[in-house]
Order: sequence, then C-alpha cells, then structure tokens
Amino acid sequence: MLNVENPIKIGIAALLGLFGIVMLRSTFLILQPGEAGVLQVLGSVREGEPMREGLHIILPFVSKVNKYDIRVQKHQINGLTAASKDLQDITAEVVVNYQVQPSELVNILRDVGTLDNVKEKYVEPQAQEAFKIASAKLKAEESVTKREELMETFNGSIIERLQKFGIRVVATALVDVDFSPEFSKSVEEKQIAEQKAQKAKYIAQEAEQEAQAMINRAKGKAEANRLEAESLKAQGSELVIQKLFLESWDGKLPLVMSGNEDTLLLDMNKLVDSDKR
Repeated sequence: MLNVENPIKIGIAALLGLFGIVMLRSTFLILQPGEAGVLQVLGSVREGEPMREGLHIILPFVSKVNKYDIRVQKHQINGLTAASKDLQDITAEVVVNYQVQPSELVNILRDVGTLDNVKEKYVEPQAQEAFKIASAKLKAEESVTKREELMETFNGSIIERLQKFGIRVVATALVDVDFSPEFSKSVEEKQIAEQKAQKAKYIAQEAEQEAQAMINRAKGKAEANRLEAESLKAQGSELVIQKLFLESWDGKLPLVMSGNEDTLLLDMNKLVDSDKR
C-alpha cells in the first residue's frame, strides 16, 4: 500500500525551508560602502539618520529600504541657454560633480524619490538658473575671454541653490560655450578686420622705419660731403678740381688726334700699357 504521508511531509518541509530562507533574506540587509538607506515600515518613512554601510536587521514583508549611492556623482548637462549682458544668446555644456548628504535623504525620498530624479528635478534646473545669473553679468565675448569669472559666478550660485536640497557641489567644469550663428559670424568678421588693421599698422611702421633710415643715411652723406669739402677747400682749389675730375672719370684715357691733314689717332691706354711693359 502506497504511503502518501512521506511526500506530504517532504513538501511541507521544503515549503518551510523556502519560507525560512525568504524570512532570512528579508530580515537581514547589507549596505555596501558608499551606500545609505532610508527605512519605510508599512509605507511610513522612519525619521532620523539613515542606515549606513554594514549589516542591518529589519522586519520582513512590512519593511522596505530605499538605497542611495552617497558617493560623488558626475552629471554632464547639455544645452544650458541664457542671454548675455549685451542680450546675445549663449548655449553651454557643463559638468557638475555633486554628492547627496545622508542627513537629507529622508527629505529627498519624500520630495523626489530616486537619485535619477535628483538629477532631473534638482541638479539640472538649478544649473540652468545659475548659468542664467552668470551669463547676465558678462558680454557674450567675455564669456570666452573671462571664462574663469563666468565659472566663479556659476559655482557660487549653484552651490547655494543645491545646498538647500541637501546636495553638496564638489566641482563644476565648463565644457563648451556656443553662440548664435549671426553673432559667431560677426565675431569672425571683427577678428578678420582686426588682423587686417594690425597688418596695415605693421606695414606703416616698417615704411616709417625705412624712411627714417633713408633720412639718416642722407644726413650722414651730407655731413661727410660737408666735411670733405671743407677739407679740400682748406688745401686749395686744385684739389677740388682733381677730386671732381676723378669722380667723373670712367677710368679710360682719351684718344689724341693731330691737327694736320694726315690725321694721327693715338690711343693713350695702349701707350700707357706699352710703357708698363
């Protein structure tokens, strides 16, 4: 005869064992380093400090622990828009490194829930407002030339704003700044005009220096001629005539012609050469 009691006992034992495992898993909770938890019992949030890393015992089935990563989070925000002091449209891309404060996790859970919601509902909107404040203090071009000043204002504003929600800003970085196509074109045209003006100024300075050099050379030559003339004058008029002759002479001796009918043409250069031989 088949004994049906053994399978039933085995089934009951298996169920009890499974229930015990579930109870243990639901009773004991381990939070890893960098994690914190907010406990809810029957849907009600437990006030006070959140649960920190380590082993915790909770009531099974009626308790729930909302885990949060309390390490530094990096969030890159694209498409921040604002108007500059001279009413030009500016678009920016920034990086915000932030950390949720464990003491504020209860309020964060009640207000926005998860960490993803912290980004969307806290970090991004406050970054947008902080960028508007920073951009309004500078002209569009100064957003590039005075980048440090822009980020200093941005940092001060976003730190103050996020601190109200229990979020600590660790660091920020301005990745990129862009302008409207019209303004970018005007900046490019201005740079080209400045380059042309600089080149024209350089050419003018170079011409002025060359002209001054020519004047100085002319003055020097005139002074040398004056001193030489005074020297020759002091030595007599013959030396002056000789100097003028030598300056105009091409280095060739003249041809000599006789005055009779039988014309005689003498080449003085050849005569001088024969005498030398």
